[in-house]
Amino acid sequence: MKINEKMATPIEEKVDQNLKIRTGMVNVSDGKCKPEPLRLNLTMELVTLQRLEIVTPTNAQNGPPSESKERMVQITRQKQGGLGLSIKGGAEHKLPILISRIYKDQAADITGQLFVGDAIIKVNGEYITACPHDDAVNILRNAGDIVVLTVKHYRAATPFLQKQLAKDTPDSDNDTTCAELKADEGYKSSVNNGTISRSCSRPMSICSEPEKKWMDVVAVPLMMAYVTRYIYGTDKLRPNAFEVRGINGTSTGIIHCDDLAILSQWLKLINDNVVGLTHLQMKLYNRNFAVGERIEYMGWVNEGVINNNISWQSYKPRFLILKGTEVMLFETPPLNVAGLTKALVVYKVYQTMFRVVKESETVDSRQHCFLLQSAGHEPRYLSVETRQELLRIENSWNAAIVTSVIKLGRKTFAVSHHGKSGGLTLDWQTGFALAEGADSAIVWQYKFSQLRGSSDDGKSKLKLHFQDHETRAIETKESLM
Repeated sequence: MKINEKMATPIEEKVDQNLKIRTGMVNVSDGKCKPEPLRLNLTMELVTLQRLEIVTPTNAQNGPPSESKERMVQITRQKQGGLGLSIKGGAEHKLPILISRIYKDQAADITGQLFVGDAIIKVNGEYITACPHDDAVNILRNAGDIVVLTVKHYRAATPFLQKQLAKDTPDSDNDTTCAELKADEGYKSSVNNGTISRSCSRPMSICSEPEKKWMDVVAVPLMMAYVTRYIYGTDKLRPNAFEVRGINGTSTGIIHCDDLAILSQWLKLINDNVVGLTHLQMKLYNRNFAVGERIEYMGWVNEGVINNNISWQSYKPRFLILKGTEVMLFETPPLNVAGLTKALVVYKVYQTMFRVVKESETVDSRQHCFLLQSAGHEPRYLSVETRQELLRIENSWNAAIVTSVIKLGRKTFAVSHHGKSGGLTLDWQTGFALAEGADSAIVWQYKFSQLRGSSDDGKSKLKLHFQDHETRAIETKESLM
């Protein structure tokens, strides 16, 4: 399989045991070095990056011999491929006749009892230990359809022969191979130590035909994972790349897709899985809470950090949760219900203003930003990756406000109205009411259904716009909070 090192490939989809799996080639880097072509494998719970490697497959049916002793193996010769093995060595090289290759799905492989590095001692009961290489080949070739081999594994030769296989080249000349084997440091060491015929052997494989196989490089869990296109901690958007970070600290590295359509597709698929898994976790947490205390939203945001009030110098990932009447920010996602008590910041929703920042008002290149401002605290400038995520937070915020109002039933806020002290009351049953003076005389009162809009100056001035039931005119009421 030839890998295109420059272009990402279209996403392929298959179903394995009722699990949907999506794969495609991407380029991956650490943000500093040249990207490496890898395969991205996406399941519901994991995003895995894989590298194509040449490996020697293993046979799971029978393990290798536990000790270096003679074994008898019966082979049925096939019409195509014969015995399905190659040999090296011979008396002329002062080496045993060694099995150097076992061909996949052919006679020797089917037995499941022969290994690269096995020395053939007898063929149908006839010793060949003193035979030159060519004689041994002829004996094997003319041994009939049912061949019984007596073999003994030579551990020292196995690594060298498997190294030859890994080169993925045709069988080399016997004289050359034998000379290289005798010069191999690992083999010479075993011979000098006298361990070549006595050592315990556990060779790496039964079938030695090399295969190309996708091997996992890194796997990142998607439950509450952090997906971003921004260079970490900045407002700089990567034009054609993204990164996935798991809650266990693993990272995919920087995944590059030169095709923006493929990039967008991967981002949507991965984000959909993250949202789905996070929603499942949220439902599990909510089993522990009453209706008015349940979680409405969980997800990652980025908070702008001010340095010396100059500008937004950096961003830090925060995990935002809307639960009951509270909005909470965490440095890392809570892994259990007890973790919900360890928030970095906790505000009451009904005492906090949520405002989407217009594109013309953003302080840097970060998009999809919003402000959280609670009484007595500095405003928090936050951003998310997509417009869809911002809408999810806004909808969840509105739901949290309703939950808060229902739970509170009634809440009065101290205000100033036309220079006089008063109280603005929100009552779930009766609506809005403004009272002044020591006797709390009602100045004006409207139902929630009459509210047509509201505005503020971002500091302390609040305007509420109500419609009169009779005249249908809009009346604006102003207060200082």
